[in-house]
Amino acid sequence: MATMRDMIPAFELFQPIELGEALDLVNEYGRDALVLAGGMDSMDWLKDRIRRPKAVIDLSGVGELRGIRQAGSGFEIGALTTLREVERHAGIRSGFSLLADAAREVATPQIRNQGTLGGNLSQDSRCWYYRSGLPCYRAGGQRCYASSPQSMNREHCILGRSRCVTVNPSDTAPALIALGGEVAVRSSSRDRTLAAEDYFVGPAMDITRMNALEPDELLVSVRVPGEWVGARFYYEKVRDRGSWDFALVSVAAAIRASGGRIEAARVAVNGVAPTPVRLVDVERQLAGAPVGEATADAAGELAVQGAAPLRRNEYKVALMRNLVRRAVRSVA
Repeated sequence: MATMRDMIPAFELFQPIELGEALDLVNEYGRDALVLAGGMDSMDWLKDRIRRPKAVIDLSGVGELRGIRQAGSGFEIGALTTLREVERHAGIRSGFSLLADAAREVATPQIRNQGTLGGNLSQDSRCWYYRSGLPCYRAGGQRCYASSPQSMNREHCILGRSRCVTVNPSDTAPALIALGGEVAVRSSSRDRTLAAEDYFVGPAMDITRMNALEPDELLVSVRVPGEWVGARFYYEKVRDRGSWDFALVSVAAAIRASGGRIEAARVAVNGVAPTPVRLVDVERQLAGAPVGEATADAAGELAVQGAAPLRRNEYKVALMRNLVRRAVRSVA
């Protein structure tokens, strides 16, 4: 656990009210800035004195980054929209309940009232070695403290390790991936749109960050297309406690079936790798397969191929297998 200090380190606070002003500040300060959305993750870094930014850019006054808007047959959701708003929005609940269900599973009602969708997608690693300020690979050091035989690594990854064995902590990320969502990213000089699964960065690409944001960019909105309206959705998060805790393993699935066969599916898991994992091979296997136990069992087995658990988290292999089975079985 991080050591709590008495005082937050000194920094210069900026509270822009327009998006253009916020982008100019991010461009000016770059890596020396800490961007504050709901503050549920950022304030911990400041209180523990692990991060000492020159500037904190508080986005709470930027109205352009809030709200849920109809976009064709889907929705565009501002990055500062609270998780509670996403959870309760009638249009999302009726057409995209997968995302509403995922938002409802985040932490506690108090945190969902303050935490934002963009913040939930963009939060940093929860590895306690890293967050305690130890000089691990992710922090610019020369070792991973969580991967040795003596380490406490019950919550760490079983897939996708590359020196770092952390897992992505977002509850909404697998749901957004399963829905074929996109994220809109902006800087003062350019706009980018990324598929949701491409927003997340693993340690093999860049061990010092967990998303594709450049130092001069902000996540401005999340887009949910209408492609999966009417599909069967399944979301499940397994954790140690019924509230607050991060996922040990979670699964999100959108499945379309007709005439006793699965027509198409998108399945994503989290809590098992440094990024959310879209199970593309499972999706291919499910296309055209009959609805039933045999199909669900085969999907679960395929999902965990290549899993390499650490000393204390082998249980995640069986847990992931069974969650994928249950997701596929739900269409019966």
